[in-house]
Amino acid sequence: MLVSTDTLLRRRDAVEVIGAGLVAKAAGLGHRRAAAMLGLPVSTVRGWLRRFARSAESVRVWFTVLAHDHDPMLAPLAPTGTPLGDAVEAIAVAARAVSLRLAPVEPWRFASAASRGRLLSNTGWPWAPAG
Repeated sequence: MLVSTDTLLRRRDAVEVIGAGLVAKAAGLGHRRAAAMLGLPVSTVRGWLRRFARSAESVRVWFTVLAHDHDPMLAPLAPTGTPLGDAVEAIAVAARAVSLRLAPVEPWRFASAASRGRLLSNTGWPWAPAG
């Protein structure tokens, strides 16, 4: 299935909006403040954050591997203090590595493409073990 890089599977909001909510949470904002900042319902943003938090460690590993695949000289990523923050950082670093090696990419569009639109999916994750 093809999913545009400006969206995520089964999500109405643009991937950049969802990414802004994830970045806000990684920076320490709660779901209510992030929702107010984005002008969205609290329940929507809370849902994104909960879904992302459930797979944050797997997302961190997936995007860290992608980052090192595109920049083998990349230093280990420094922990941010939270699994969600580490995952968001790994996405940003991987997008930067791809931008430097191949062509400029926007981080959240890259995250959508690299996850095949399943960044917030609970099934069919590209980083889930096969089987």
